[in-house]
Amino acid sequence: MTAPDTSLPTTYDAAATEAAWYPRWTEHGVFTADAARAAMREPFVIVIPPPNVTAVLHMGHGLNNTVQDVLIRWRRMAGDEALWVPGTDHAGIATQNVVEKQLAAEGKTRFDLGREAFVGRVAEFVDKTGGEILNQLKSIGASADWSRTAYTFSPELSRAVRETFVRLYEDGLVYKGHRVIHWCPRCGTSLSDEEAEFNDSNGKLYHLRYPLADDPSQSITVATTRPETMLGDVAVAVNPDDERYQTLIGKSVVLPLNGVAIPIIADSYTDPAFGSGAVKITPAHDANDFEVGKRHALPMPVIIDAEGMVREVEAAAGRVPAAFQGLERFAARKAVVAALDEAGALVKVENHAHSVRRCYRCDTVVEPRLSDQWFVRMQPLADKALAALRSGELRILPERWEAVYVNWLEGIRDWNISRQIWWGHRVPVWYCATSCGQVPMVSRTDVSACAGCGGAVRQDEDVLDTWFSSWLWPFSTLGWPDDTPDLRAFYPGDVLVTAPDILFFWVARMVMSGCWFTGKAPFHTVYLHGVVRDMQHRKMSKSLGNGIDPLEVVKLYGADALRWTMISGLGLGVDVMLDPTDLDKSFAPGRNFCTKLWNIGRFLLSRVGTDPVAPVAALDRTQLAPADRWILERLDMAIADCNAALGPARPADLLEWTEGERGRGLRLSEYAEAARRFVWNELADWYLESVKPRLAAEGADREVARAVLAHAFDGALRLLHPIVPFITEELWQKLPQSPDGAFLAQAPWPTASGEPAGIGAEFEYVREAVAAIRQVRAEYNVNPGAWVDATLVAGGDTLDAVAAQVDTIGALARAKVSAAGAAPAGAAAQVVLPSGVELVIPLAGMIDLGKEKQRLETEIAQLDKQLTALDGRLANEGFVAKAPEAVVAAERAKAADWRARLEQLRSKHQALGA
Repeated sequence: MTAPDTSLPTTYDAAATEAAWYPRWTEHGVFTADAARAAMREPFVIVIPPPNVTAVLHMGHGLNNTVQDVLIRWRRMAGDEALWVPGTDHAGIATQNVVEKQLAAEGKTRFDLGREAFVGRVAEFVDKTGGEILNQLKSIGASADWSRTAYTFSPELSRAVRETFVRLYEDGLVYKGHRVIHWCPRCGTSLSDEEAEFNDSNGKLYHLRYPLADDPSQSITVATTRPETMLGDVAVAVNPDDERYQTLIGKSVVLPLNGVAIPIIADSYTDPAFGSGAVKITPAHDANDFEVGKRHALPMPVIIDAEGMVREVEAAAGRVPAAFQGLERFAARKAVVAALDEAGALVKVENHAHSVRRCYRCDTVVEPRLSDQWFVRMQPLADKALAALRSGELRILPERWEAVYVNWLEGIRDWNISRQIWWGHRVPVWYCATSCGQVPMVSRTDVSACAGCGGAVRQDEDVLDTWFSSWLWPFSTLGWPDDTPDLRAFYPGDVLVTAPDILFFWVARMVMSGCWFTGKAPFHTVYLHGVVRDMQHRKMSKSLGNGIDPLEVVKLYGADALRWTMISGLGLGVDVMLDPTDLDKSFAPGRNFCTKLWNIGRFLLSRVGTDPVAPVAALDRTQLAPADRWILERLDMAIADCNAALGPARPADLLEWTEGERGRGLRLSEYAEAARRFVWNELADWYLESVKPRLAAEGADREVARAVLAHAFDGALRLLHPIVPFITEELWQKLPQSPDGAFLAQAPWPTASGEPAGIGAEFEYVREAVAAIRQVRAEYNVNPGAWVDATLVAGGDTLDAVAAQVDTIGALARAKVSAAGAAPAGAAAQVVLPSGVELVIPLAGMIDLGKEKQRLETEIAQLDKQLTALDGRLANEGFVAKAPEAVVAAERAKAADWRARLEQLRSKHQALGA
């Protein structure tokens, strides 16, 4: 007999295993994809949502990248040329803020250094610390192709950014506009609509009285949440159909604090039902007012500067009294309100709940401000992105997000792409330094001289929005705008994994750019996973102090424990709940599963031994025991369940689906459960237990059992590998049939054996009988160490099949089991199994019949009394009419449960005899 394999330690050492396997995978190129190979087999491509170059790994990254890794490992094993493109984003505003804080600690600003020196300082900082998050991702097992690590500010991707700007300009989609944009005074830059995030706020609504210019005894009242902007008012608008103000249209009012006369105009923008029905118009500091101002050719004075200070900035002479000059905007608000009150122009102040936009980076309240900015005309791009979804080329999971995607694209506004910072891609536009009249020069290459006069030129000072580079990520990382082998082999990609919060920032824009520049959507599936939250349902964040460090989790429990916890609890679109105050509890699912899998592996491998085993396909089918046939069938079922949960990976499959099928696949928690159920509940709990006697013997039957056991465990490890790659690789390498030098990470995904359906039916008799015997033992409180007698009653061929399994049933259930065509006489517990076989367990000698009857009679009497009282309450019309519907329903459900329990007790009492 083969000596047991004793090479596995008693306790799984996650740190040692992970440290050993990850370098071996990378050294042997396991994660590296090749364009030439992609021509011979299907490619499967995922691009990482590039984290900020200065970011540190948090649980959101841990979840997102674990999902991506599960998918890429699955498809790699399935035989695809699987490419996972890693990389980082230069993160203009975020990275600049980090370095500016460093300078502030030194008592300096970026202006002290100057633009060139500051950009050099940021680049130096990025070189030293940037990309650390990618190394941290390796610690959780990310199997990305690190040889292709990309960076949005690299020369290659910078070229793609410039090409994009120029093409869009040539297509008439990039223009410079003078309009109201979102401005962050803290970051000193404009923001896009998506970067200026709405936040609910409890503010004030101020009602102001503006006297008529020709009759100060009369006035019109306007309401505003930003009274400081009244210094820039240029009109009061009323609805043309509002009869209250018909006689006032065309007249003027006087602004109380600066004496400027402004007209009363008619515009349908005004809602007669809001406030007084009259609205102050400040075109330079409100996007809606800006549109009204354009329609009526109104002046647009700017009275708040780039730093959020109240000043006469542009076309505002005589509008800001000295008392308010230079005040910070919120200090100015208080001062203006006080002055209005003193002047008798403040009618009233009300509490007012409304949404206030804040900077997505620093949380500063955004200031609407008239400014010159570069924009992309978005509607033509949005039309293509909508067509991709509607044609079936693209799908979004969960499907509820498709409506959100459509709604945003249908109402899309032009994208402000210029930023007034220094770190980022400089806008590729040059102007004549001598203002010779030459139109701005938009170029793919640097311009050194004016095309008109040959003189000096200056480049636009602004940089492009960070998202203007990352929206190109799926194809710029593959060599676009060149027609490279990688681009031909790996574009379009397959699945984009991210969180819903960047559906507009990034995902929709990638679809737009992909469709516009390549004619194809960059992926066929967008998988939006949930958010990691604490037990109070708050999103984990540094500011709340409720975050969990994934590296700490890996250190405590191992990467596989973290991964299993994430994936096994990841329902489609459902948030992941973790307790930052109790990591043991939070990551118990992963820790416990890895411990169980290790113990299963140790025990199983000790029984299988190290001698070679025969391939299951080569075994004589007549030598297979019922348990062998059953576990092979269960493995086939587990493979089918895992495949169904993961779903088809090919775009062609998606196009063939009906409308109701488009939401299939990527049910990762269901996949995890199918794999867990097989290895834990079926392989370990049933098959391994049933074959112990055969493994302890000698001869051909032992070899068959070894072969089937090794094959089943091999299949289980392959199914589990994408989720828990380290422990499965370690165990797989110990299997006697594992080829030398091979990796589970590259082993084929398991396929069904093709065995006829129902081949495991005989062993189902075993499982049914053992489960029923164990239930009876528990119900009658039989000593766990005691053996019981049991008879299985059946007829015909079923009797023969059951009789063949009585020894196995007895060994697993601690029972002396026999098979018969009729039930024995006497008091007994009787159970009809799902197969129709009857289980009879004599009670005489197993329990004290007298005491058991007395106990049952007491319990029956008590329950009968309680049920009578409950039935009386439910028969009371007053109770049913007055009690809440949910309470009545709960009481009726309780009565049904008690009635079923009472019937069960009476049946047991009857089984004991007179």
